[in-house]
Amino acid sequence: MLKSHHVRIRVVFLNRYFYPDHSATSQMLSDLAFALAENDFRVSVITSAQRYDDPDARLAHYETMNSIDVYRVSTTRFGRLNILGRAIDYLTFYASASRKLWQLAQAGDVIVAKTDPPMLSVIVAPIARAKRASLINWLQDIFPEVAQLSHDGHGYVMGQIYGALAAFRSRSLQSSALNVVLGQRMATKVRALGVHPDKIRIIHNWADGRAITPIKPADNHRRAAWALTEKFVVGYSGNLGHAHDYRTFLEAMRLTEVASQVSAAAASGASQPQHTPDIHWLFIGGGINLKRLQEEARNFGLLSVRFQDYEPRENLSESLSAADIHLVTLQPKLEGLIVPSKYYSICAAGRPTIFVGDPDGEIARILKHDEAGYTVSPGNGAELATYILQLARDPMRIQALGNNARRSFERSYDHQRAMKEWLEAIESVANP
Repeated sequence: MLKSHHVRIRVVFLNRYFYPDHSATSQMLSDLAFALAENDFRVSVITSAQRYDDPDARLAHYETMNSIDVYRVSTTRFGRLNILGRAIDYLTFYASASRKLWQLAQAGDVIVAKTDPPMLSVIVAPIARAKRASLINWLQDIFPEVAQLSHDGHGYVMGQIYGALAAFRSRSLQSSALNVVLGQRMATKVRALGVHPDKIRIIHNWADGRAITPIKPADNHRRAAWALTEKFVVGYSGNLGHAHDYRTFLEAMRLTEVASQVSAAAASGASQPQHTPDIHWLFIGGGINLKRLQEEARNFGLLSVRFQDYEPRENLSESLSAADIHLVTLQPKLEGLIVPSKYYSICAAGRPTIFVGDPDGEIARILKHDEAGYTVSPGNGAELATYILQLARDPMRIQALGNNARRSFERSYDHQRAMKEWLEAIESVANP
């Protein structure tokens, strides 16, 4: 339990998803909300009645969970597949959530607005000012820049619209009590938007080091069930979408499969000083680029790849530990706008990471500092394959990198540390 000496502060969270939803933003918010409630904060959550993976789900419009008041507002339910429908879902959440916040907010409250839907700070900031509450923006990503850079070719008109949205967004961040960002690169971006450094605080996303622990390959039931026991496994876990590069993976998959086949063919002949283990690729999750990767891998006739659906949170120890090494990726143009939070769970599982992205990116800097993996520039599938082949032949190096990752996690990214940092952030702006 967190320890603090404070008057009973009321915190109101806003995000489209909350427990029992299992999306990434919901899990982070749920962890923090329950931790604060256990520490005697008064906690309310304004969210939708939907679930990320099931837009037709209809959760209770009000309930109390562990003394947390959960208010689920009505929205349209077009889902994520239709861009216009998604925009309407956002607009109806803005309308319903702002109305509920106006009813609930009181002077002295701390309001924490996440970024799902995007730019939630724009509608929350004026309500917080009117109600004399303190607003903390919890920036998981920075919009509209993410949308603008992820989809090229919008033209002049959309450029003007993005510019206007960015101006409103920046003013809402500047006027807020605090903006919580996920890393140094994101802090630099937010400062460039005109936000005073005193209103920016870095709190990394996290994983629960008690729930996710390293499991040896020989003891991993998931690895055995997926017929991976005798293989060297390269893993990817989570969403593989527009922000992520998959073509570098595809090229490396082709090269490592050829190397494994050549090694196997030569195994019965002369001795090989650099025998290559049977390398297999494991993708767990979803996303538009994962579907493209699956289709192209099938077209190329690649046999060394396995695709699995998302695993429940309680299975993360085994699913993450099923891989010997993990991949993380982010398009370089999105550095500072997004930080791949899957990295912290990989660290908790004690596995090394190869990051495909900007060599000076947030994850690249961490890997270099902690000696927990390597970075490859997007498009360089040959270099990615080389790293994988080298590590597949060097189990001692794999173990050393994995141990470094777990130590880094315990030092900087564990759940308890993040909860303490959040408690301090909330108390720093509270004005009961």
